[in-house]
Amino acid sequence: MLQVHHLNNSRSQRILWLLEELKAPYEIIHYNRDSETNLAPEKLKDIHMLGKSPVINDNGKVIIESAAISTYIIDQYAPADFSPSKDDGDYYEYQQLMHYAEGSAMLPMLLLLYSSSLGKNAEPLMNRIFSEINLHIGYLSECLGENDFFFRNKFSGLDTMISFVLEAAKISDSLKSFPNLINALDNYQSRSAYKKALEKGGEYILGS
Repeated sequence: MLQVHHLNNSRSQRILWLLEELKAPYEIIHYNRDSETNLAPEKLKDIHMLGKSPVINDNGKVIIESAAISTYIIDQYAPADFSPSKDDGDYYEYQQLMHYAEGSAMLPMLLLLYSSSLGKNAEPLMNRIFSEINLHIGYLSECLGENDFFFRNKFSGLDTMISFVLEAAKISDSLKSFPNLINALDNYQSRSAYKKALEKGGEYILGS
């Protein structure tokens, strides 16, 4: 059975959500952050040397990185029409956004998180960081448009990937100018599979 090595209050929550949406069988191996450092425990390195979450193990196949994990789960457990095939004209548009969520959109969010520990020393960085956040959130707003979902206006793995970006943006109050993204996030968080994943995954306060 597929195992999700799940760190509380982390990106792996969206992997649980995806699995719940697909009604795929899986087992959760729980890990808790250090109460002082907020870092993942060292024992996660027993699964993969980076010691990061999410990481999955499916019959001996260990996979890291949210987009790669999501793609694997979709390939193995989703119905054929859940994602595009390589022959579809929008296949690479889908792949672009799948990797964009972590590859580009999360970077300024992380810079904001890490720079917050610098206090006043971070002030020279703030304009640039928020400029980048607004750039990426604006792009996602344009991609979504008047739709409810990011791909073919149908729920897909893109929504689980992008949800973390929207939740991170909500923390910094960066969604207030983008009502379509606010509505999308509200829609995500009201889904029964999202709520069930929260029940199974434990503490999760990002974007709340």
